[in-house]
Amino acid sequence: MTKVAIVTGAGQGIGFAIAKRLHADGFKIGILDYNEESANAAVEQLSAENAFAVIADVSKQDQVFAAFDQVVGHFGDLTVVVNNAGVAPTTPLETITPEQFEQTFAINVGSVIWGSQAAQRIFERLGHGGKIINATSQAGVVGNPNLTIYGGTKFAVRGITQTLARDLADDGITVNAYAPGIVKTPMMYDIAHEVGKNAGKDDEWGMQTFAKDITLKRLSEPEDVANAVAFLAGPDSDYITGQTIVVDGGMQFH
Repeated sequence: MTKVAIVTGAGQGIGFAIAKRLHADGFKIGILDYNEESANAAVEQLSAENAFAVIADVSKQDQVFAAFDQVVGHFGDLTVVVNNAGVAPTTPLETITPEQFEQTFAINVGSVIWGSQAAQRIFERLGHGGKIINATSQAGVVGNPNLTIYGGTKFAVRGITQTLARDLADDGITVNAYAPGIVKTPMMYDIAHEVGKNAGKDDEWGMQTFAKDITLKRLSEPEDVANAVAFLAGPDSDYITGQTIVVDGGMQFH
């Protein structure tokens, strides 16, 4: 069986680090991203032969289905799906708008449901099981200040992961999640910028406010997260399902 993985939001940040690591582990990679430019750049950096870019808005079921079908049409198989794409608005309660609520849930939660639906459909069509791996967050394990909407979506992903693990076990599909902490990505720097700005401080101050709670005393590199996802994507995790692996340098202990 050819090892083929789809990684959503793989144009930058954690998604690209995951794609890069899985490619190193022998996977052919479907790079699914909303941004055509970064998706194509990711393929150029990985491999013209073993990486393939597809453009989709992950909040839209039809676009996700079409993109997954394109990858399977290109590589002929699918074995692992990483529902990684997400957005992280800072949302003090009084600032939350209906539009922000709908958009964030559509992207962060909708994408996990549509990606899982597409995966189940394709695994069944191909006549084998597979692995679904979802992005939650340290903020989906414990409530974080000013992240009502984001945290809400990431708690939802953890619940969906547990439910699907039960629902899909008989099909030979495992479903797990990874919960990154404070990772050095463009998205995280945007959050740090907002936090710093709100406090009248700079971006670096914003990042360090997060770092102080990390047992290992350093912010996460995207590769730290990719290493955990590689474990969930490989055979060593075959007896693990319904779990969330927290990759946060020791912010939360359970």
